[in-house]
This record gives sequence, structure tokens and C-alpha cells, in this order.
Amino acid sequence: MSWFCYIVECADHTYYTGITTNLERRIDQHNAGKGAKYVKGRLPVRVVYTEECENRSDASRREMQIKALDKDQKTELIKRA
Repeated sequence: MSWFCYIVECADHTYYTGITTNLERRIDQHNAGKGAKYVKGRLPVRVVYTEECENRSDASRREMQIKALDKDQKTELIKRA
């Protein structure tokens, strides 16, 4: 089973980073207001970056690396993808 680390852009132009095994389902959950608390008041969201990982551990590690970046660094990551 593949895991994905992803970044979504919220309606207020902020970024949210998460992990999932089913990206389409997770984005649907976010946009239905059933995802992370952070995005509930910032809907809708759209996927701007994804990265496939071998397992949950790798996905979580990559999520933490991305969350440590500032917004400009995340924007650069998205542009390079």
C-alpha cells in the first residue's frame, strides 16, 4: 500500500500538509468539512503537491520536513514539482 504526503492550498491561500493512503478520498473529506480542523474554516482546498512514499513512517517523516518549511520554501517546492 502506498502512502502520499500532500500539500493543499486553502481558500485563504495558506497551505496544509498531510498524509493519506487515498488522496482523492482525503481531499473530498477536507472539502466536506470532515478533514483536519485547520482547513474547516478555509474551504475549499485544492491539491498543489503530492509525493508518494513507501510506507507510513516515510510519509510521516516527509510531512514533518515539509511542515518545518516556511511558506516561501513550500511555494518553491510546489513550483519545482
